[in-house]
Amino acid sequence: MRVTETISIDERELKERNIQSPGPGGQHVNKSATSVQLRFDVRRSTSLPPGVKIRLEQIAGKRLTKEGVLIITAHSSRSRERNRQEARQRLAHFIRRAAQVPKRRMKTKPPRGVKERRLQQKKHHSMKKRRRHPPLVSDD
Repeated sequence: MRVTETISIDERELKERNIQSPGPGGQHVNKSATSVQLRFDVRRSTSLPPGVKIRLEQIAGKRLTKEGVLIITAHSSRSRERNRQEARQRLAHFIRRAAQVPKRRMKTKPPRGVKERRLQQKKHHSMKKRRRHPPLVSDD
């Protein structure tokens, strides 16, 4: 299965299971297993580079088991074949997202004008509060 120009998944790494679908199906829904459960072992995969594996585990979230198996379930369609295609498309989407290397954040300082405006606002606010109190009486 081709995912990007550089990444392709071997079909033997994908395990599919048909399970009963909670989705649409009418009277036929309890008799056929049209939902597709796609399993892909991320940690043991030889098709993915190490950096992509790490990012894929982060992106997968609760879809990833403790053993590192990514489970994708598709049941939006009544057709088993359409659900199979949808599960594979979702897997490819996850891998494409993981293949994008995030940009490193550049540290920046706040501009001088921003600092000055903040200090001016603080002074203005404190003066406003100070004016609410009665003036101090001196014993001269």
